[in-house]
Amino acid sequence: MTNCIYIVGMGPGKGTKMTIEARAILREMDTIIGYQVYLDLLGEEYSDKELISTPMKKEVERCRICYEKALEGKKVAMICSGDAGIYGMASLMYELLQEYSNPNKKIKLRVVPGITAAISGAAEIGAPLNHDFCVISLSDLLTPWEKIEKRLKAAAYADFAIALYNPSSKKRSHYLEKACIIMSEYIENTRPCGYVKNIGREGTEIKVCSFEELKNEKVDMFTTVFIGNSCTKIIDNKLITPRGYKKNE
Repeated sequence: MTNCIYIVGMGPGKGTKMTIEARAILREMDTIIGYQVYLDLLGEEYSDKELISTPMKKEVERCRICYEKALEGKKVAMICSGDAGIYGMASLMYELLQEYSNPNKKIKLRVVPGITAAISGAAEIGAPLNHDFCVISLSDLLTPWEKIEKRLKAAAYADFAIALYNPSSKKRSHYLEKACIIMSEYIENTRPCGYVKNIGREGTEIKVCSFEELKNEKVDMFTTVFIGNSCTKIIDNKLITPRGYKKNE
């Protein structure tokens, strides 16, 4: 017998931003597991399900509960904000898969994609990622800051449009400023930038600014920061990175 655990990207928060596939799968589940904030965002639509959460820093425990419930014969989904394969739980679930191999009851995993914050945030602020871009998290909880610094320098030097995840927190209130200082070797102060807070949720806030202004902006863990490349423009108070089509007119 084979049981399938679904690892579901639920998008930025609103049900309207979740894919049709994701919503259909969640309706069929017995058990939905995730960080409490994500369970709360599901609202009443899935209140008839068994809902299980673990706090931050208990991600491994959360994944193990998925496997244990699946071995009990439950239909199980792990939910993640945005996309499950982008700073989500998909890779950890695969890392643990071999531990739960059972000849009598096999478990397979299926990742259901969702709209990650870089994409949903970009749609709110214009089209900042319309050419080559990279995504970098400023959280050094799992990644050494020295490695993050190298990535910031390389992305700025290569003239990528950049989306920054986890730009600040209570313990890391100065990290966005720190990142901007690192990249300032390659990015001029007038470079168009911006950010979106609470994407797809109540209190969405959008701001377009210069790279110089960005250094002093107050952001949080629910903010996605956008730094344009050398061709990025501000048009109608939106952040726009041209693909280059106009050159061929």
